[in-house]
Amino acid sequence: MKASVEALDLSLDKPLPQQLVNFFAKVVHFDFGMSTRSKRPVSTEIAERFILTLWLTLASMVWAVIFGMAIGIVSAVWRNRWPDRLGMTLAVSGISFPASALGMLLMEIFLVKLGWLPIADDGTWKGYVLPSITLGAAVAAVMARFTRASFVEVLGEDFVRTARAKGVHELMVIVKHCLRNAMIPVVTMMALQFGFLLGGSIVVEKVFNWPGLGRLLVDAVEMRDYPVI
Repeated sequence: MKASVEALDLSLDKPLPQQLVNFFAKVVHFDFGMSTRSKRPVSTEIAERFILTLWLTLASMVWAVIFGMAIGIVSAVWRNRWPDRLGMTLAVSGISFPASALGMLLMEIFLVKLGWLPIADDGTWKGYVLPSITLGAAVAAVMARFTRASFVEVLGEDFVRTARAKGVHELMVIVKHCLRNAMIPVVTMMALQFGFLLGGSIVVEKVFNWPGLGRLLVDAVEMRDYPVI
């Protein structure tokens, strides 16, 4: 009886072409149907979860940009020396380490062993720390390598050699002359990585039990909630 009622709710008793026409007619009005699990509108479910995913993505992007650019700049300035080797080792590790394994490792250290941070969203900034670090690790690594390559290219330009020949302090050369020019391709890459973060949070949200879009999708697949999927 329950299966037949759900079939009627989803219009599964109608021909497939008519189902498609009815579905897209509702989509135009932002009506994606009702969730078979919660019996709430799918648009409401997505809107509530999207906000949490967006905040997590922004937190991940902020720290990934700060640390990624810092590592990239240091590696470029001291290239082929130990700071460069250390920075690029961290970058390769960030790209290579799976998000699920990194998340469980961070939980083991900071949650189980030290008890410093919570595992999920607890309404405070602490709830964002572990998930955002896990989600942003790969982006920070890509940012570091990209920033290093851009800075190395700029450091070899004529205007940098001219500034140094004039006796400008090395810090001013890096901050005033190099940073502004090296940031042009980096900013473009940041926009692309933001989309990657926004769509790649499924594993992280599942590991940390984060109530965002990724968790909603996984729960919908497990519960066969087809309208939400």
